[in-house]
Amino acid sequence: MRDHTTDPRDPRTAMNTPEREHSDAREPSREPSDERELSPAEAFAASRLRAREQATALYGFQQLYDFELDDFQLEACRTLEAGEGVLVAAPTGSGKTIVGEFAVHLALQAGRKCFYTTPIKALSNQKYGDLVKRYGAAKVGLLTGDNTVNGDAPVVVMTTEVLRNMLYAGSSTLDGLGYVVMDEVHYLADRFRGAVWEEVIIHLPESVTLVSLSATVSNAEEFGDWLDTVRGGTRVIVSEHRPVPLWQHVMAGNRMYDLFASPDRDGRPKGSLRNPGKAVNPELVRLARSELDRNPRDRFGRGRGRSMPNGRPGKVWTPGRVDVIDRLDAEGLLPAITFIFSRAGCEAAVQQCLSSGLRLNKDADRARVRAIVEERCADIPDEDLHVLGYFEWLDGLERGIAAHHAGMLPRFKEVVEELFVKGLVKAVFATETLALGINMPARSVVMEKLVKWNGETHADITPGEYTQLTGRAGRRGIDIEGHAVVLWQRGLDPEALAGLAGTRTYPLKSSFRPSYNMAVNLVSQFGRHRSRELLETSFAQFQADRSVVGISRQVQRNEEGLEGYRESMTCHLGDFAEYMSLRRQLKDRENDLAREGSSQRRAAAAESIEHLKPGDVIHVPTGKFAGLALVLDPGLPPVNRSPRGGPRHPDYQDGPRPVVLTAERQVKRLAMIDFPHPVAAIERVRIPKSFNPRSPQSRRDLASALRTKAGHLEPERFRRGRAAAADDPEIGRLRTALRQHPCHGCDQREDHARWSERYHRLHRDTELLERRMRSRTHTIARTFDRVCALLTDLGYLSGDTVTDDGKRLGRLYGELDLLASECIREGVWSGLAAAELAACASALVYEARQSDDATAPRVPEGAAKDALGQMVRIWGHLDALEEQHRINTAEGVGQREPDLGFAWAAYRWALGHSLDSVLRDADMPAGDFVRWTKQLIDVLGQIQDAAGNDTDLRKTARKAIDGLRRGIIAYSSVS
Repeated sequence: MRDHTTDPRDPRTAMNTPEREHSDAREPSREPSDERELSPAEAFAASRLRAREQATALYGFQQLYDFELDDFQLEACRTLEAGEGVLVAAPTGSGKTIVGEFAVHLALQAGRKCFYTTPIKALSNQKYGDLVKRYGAAKVGLLTGDNTVNGDAPVVVMTTEVLRNMLYAGSSTLDGLGYVVMDEVHYLADRFRGAVWEEVIIHLPESVTLVSLSATVSNAEEFGDWLDTVRGGTRVIVSEHRPVPLWQHVMAGNRMYDLFASPDRDGRPKGSLRNPGKAVNPELVRLARSELDRNPRDRFGRGRGRSMPNGRPGKVWTPGRVDVIDRLDAEGLLPAITFIFSRAGCEAAVQQCLSSGLRLNKDADRARVRAIVEERCADIPDEDLHVLGYFEWLDGLERGIAAHHAGMLPRFKEVVEELFVKGLVKAVFATETLALGINMPARSVVMEKLVKWNGETHADITPGEYTQLTGRAGRRGIDIEGHAVVLWQRGLDPEALAGLAGTRTYPLKSSFRPSYNMAVNLVSQFGRHRSRELLETSFAQFQADRSVVGISRQVQRNEEGLEGYRESMTCHLGDFAEYMSLRRQLKDRENDLAREGSSQRRAAAAESIEHLKPGDVIHVPTGKFAGLALVLDPGLPPVNRSPRGGPRHPDYQDGPRPVVLTAERQVKRLAMIDFPHPVAAIERVRIPKSFNPRSPQSRRDLASALRTKAGHLEPERFRRGRAAAADDPEIGRLRTALRQHPCHGCDQREDHARWSERYHRLHRDTELLERRMRSRTHTIARTFDRVCALLTDLGYLSGDTVTDDGKRLGRLYGELDLLASECIREGVWSGLAAAELAACASALVYEARQSDDATAPRVPEGAAKDALGQMVRIWGHLDALEEQHRINTAEGVGQREPDLGFAWAAYRWALGHSLDSVLRDADMPAGDFVRWTKQLIDVLGQIQDAAGNDTDLRKTARKAIDGLRRGIIAYSSVS
């Protein structure tokens, strides 16, 4: 750690930090003594300027706060008052939501409406609470999938999907709308939900002023240019200044090292956000190097992200979770959020702290915690408390320790957030979902590892994710500075960590793709041609077109280069391009024949191995285990040969892999690379039935028998046949044509040839670039055309007309919108009971966190099982149609396979079974159960709305919703 005599955390030095100097620099303008020094004319002008400022809406708004607004906040607010839209990109915790609140203030002052949209319900609930405190419950409403509170209020907080649905439905709630705030607008990069943000931005009426609030992204100007294109006047305001400086550390063993070298004169660490290019702490670099010397295998990336064993060998180790909290407490660095990229890891961390006897709260705080928790959880039935782990959770809260992850009951998460903000919880172990906009700033953030599971593989976290997570450190108005602490792991590279910490921004990339629901809604409102034009205005197409501009310039430069190469390869004896074409044809033909010969040899080698039997003695031709070997297993897959023309068995892609015993007593599985040419058995040795390849004695005895029986035999020498090129008539013809060409006798032939090769390579690269240009132009519109073609085939569209079936599809939102519509059309759910419909509809929303194909999910018997089977059959038909129309789910368009994994839990809960039995059967955390059930209720509401004339289905959907909305599902999420 640094010398505390110069530590900015020390109150004696805090007054001299740049932050203090920066804020003080704005004070003098308010000193009355300055005005007395002005001339009468200057004083009069200043007085008039003050009067004008006091007449603005911004002046009145500023009086609502007991602190001065920052320059970027003032600039954004003045832009809004001038009638322009704004894009504000600023670090987490910098106070950009002030700009959104000013839009609310302007709307109320002008008698208009303001919608405040957020990406997640928890953030909507939090913002709703904030605005109610300021403006009163009568003026503020809330619309999420779970709650509808005062929806006609002048200020309504909602999730972005709710606003999108309003726009497509032409809701009267939009009347009088003046401002829309899109908080966390960078969420449009999300591959699953990001398209909704672009839909809203494109379809909002022109009279609405848009306020976009984003994390710091590296292409804010590009995003702002797009907003200016589709929305009109939009000002981009970027602030990279962190109001609370951030110190970066690495905790290794019982020491905490600064990540960057000693601070600069301005009190900031080298390599901080303001000085990203400075040096890494040399002591930390030496530590990593010495650790690498002791564990050389880490050079190859092994052991990355793993803790040292408990025995703590060597000089340094990964500190335990309890040790970390103790150390932070001793340093005065609590409250802290420790990010662990695993729900189970978060719960285990809390248990470790409880088992160690760690207590961070005094008796008075414990009493306050218990009172708040009991008040917030009073409506949870007593029989559910034990199932939800309430008492263990409360024990942790009373000690000032908690977990926070998506698997927790929403009410529990809200209580943790409230207690943390009040300083009654001092150590939170959280997954990265906490970083998504929730207002939970801490003094310190701890990163256990820099690797996380992304749903497919363990991947390094990106600079953007690192910035988002560590952005929680440092509470404005409370802390002089924030601290980001990374725990030492084997293989940790300080330079790579410094790169993560120093890369402050990340690019915002569109994930926009037209869906089936979007297509019918667009065609219904605008017709197909106008819809196509609208989609061409998406940010996705804007980015694609911009990339095409760069490619186009490169093509232009390439063409200029080609012209120069063409001049340099000109030959006075003839057409040198024609001569080089003959040379290339000859080379290609020779390569083809060589590949063909190699392929034939590999096939012959594979066929020879297929004829081997256990007990055959062979000579392995090459490789590490070349020499005498006894075949134990030819290594053939279950199906030896595939039908002619059909695909090979997946285990056979690389040919057979025989298992052999070498003369040196090693049992090894060989690969085709060890057999460049065919092999044949030269002898046989009987393999005893008692032979055990894991027994050294068995291997020794059998290897001895092998050497005795075949050790004296010499391998048959392999002779290559005559090269195919020697007798190939095409090669003969090309060689003759080359010799007879006029350019063949040119003295500068090879110089011309070198220029020609360069021409050829550049020409090939240019053609590739041109293909990329063609593929990127009108990409969104082409996808829309394919979607419309499929919908036309199914009868949802007829030219520019949306059929009745299409109108029903327009009321169904979600990944499986088309599947739901087809199920309604074909009557798959007709005649089902409420609980059976809930089971079927669950397949439309549920998606397992990790696919498990080992066991089929349990589903209700009878009608529900038949209906689920029909749903899978319909999906298969749609999947085949999508393939036919070249619609690819990997690109974010199309229908994924319905997941039946939640059907049994939904069925039993709708029937009225207890929470304990449902959760035990489903083996699912309470938070996941609540989230999926609420999404199921939402989709059942859509089915009810889309059922049309099918009154029975409408009634059943209503009953299913009523059956599901009970117990923990019915607990209000609004605090």
